Amino acid sequence: MKNNMIAFMLVLCMAFTMMVPALAEETSHDAAQSQIERAVVSYAANGTRDQEALSALASLDPVLGEKWTRIMDLWEANVPVNEALPDGLPEDDSLCLIGLGFQLNPDGTMRDELIERLKVMLAASEKYPNAIIVCTGGGTAADDPTATEAGRMAEWLQAQGVNPSRLVVEDHSLTTAQNAIYTFNILAEQHPQVKQIAIVSSDYHIATGTLLFGAEAILRDSEIEVVSNASWHAPSGTLSAMFQAGALIELSGDVETAFDIYYETYDIHELPPLASGGD
Repeated sequence: MKNNMIAFMLVLCMAFTMMVPALAEETSHDAAQSQIERAVVSYAANGTRDQEALSALASLDPVLGEKWTRIMDLWEANVPVNEALPDGLPEDDSLCLIGLGFQLNPDGTMRDELIERLKVMLAASEKYPNAIIVCTGGGTAADDPTATEAGRMAEWLQAQGVNPSRLVVEDHSLTTAQNAIYTFNILAEQHPQVKQIAIVSSDYHIATGTLLFGAEAILRDSEIEVVSNASWHAPSGTLSAMFQAGALIELSGDVETAFDIYYETYDIHELPPLASGGD
């Protein structure tokens, strides 16, 4: 009996010893996530960098600390907004044009804003005829569950003469953060030759798109760079700094907190209730 008890205690001690690193890792992860969220929410609220949070993050995880410092550099940088793509971008398929979607009408047709963005994309595609084109955006038509933003965008571009072999449809995303996540997945799997991307959207959306695609590249250790943009000048529409903070938090992996922020701060047009997991 005594030997059995000793054996049981040894097994119990071994199990506890194995659990301790896992618990410590989980605690460290939660602490790091807390500092990431503190840093981005603080910047969105005050417009100043929370160096204490970034330093604490670096102490917990030097790699994450370095990455989120670079992301904050991106956020603070001024992003020139272009009406059209400039000269001097790659002439081959190492360039990718990213078209950001916009909510569809209830019947699945495109709203005027999305069509105007597509006109800018068409001009960009003609200027760089070898570039890959990614259309992004999932299902946002209240009365047509089969329609997606990306699908409608690709159909329109094909109707204007764009070669379908250039078109990539990313039709699962429901947020700009997911636009970035899913697009990077597709590029890594299907178009590893892409090294530079240009964002095409409405003018008020360019800074957010540039930030999120740039941040996703940093988080993935990707060599892809956001190098330019082209935009339609929208008569209205804004995206708040706090919304951008929510999007960065979504990229960091905390979708629940991100969507809480979206519900509180989404300040453009008539986006229906968002469902986590899927612009």
